[in-house]
Amino acid sequence: MRDLFRLIVILLALGSLPGCAALVGAGAAGGAYEYKTKERLDKLAEDFKAGKITREEYLKQKEQIEKGSLVY
Repeated sequence: MRDLFRLIVILLALGSLPGCAALVGAGAAGGAYEYKTKERLDKLAEDFKAGKITREEYLKQKEQIEKGSLVY
């Protein structure tokens, strides 16, 4: 969460420079996407710990989520 906040602050600072508005918008969208990815991974881990899904299903879904992420 703290890293996401830092990213947004940096992007907003860059947005104050002329011509960087598109960069800020793309960065904010990317940050929001990665935040959702983290939420999905957290929920998946909770389901696995609670016994709602098997280890194989957990690993399969985790791999799918990580494929679409630049961070994880």
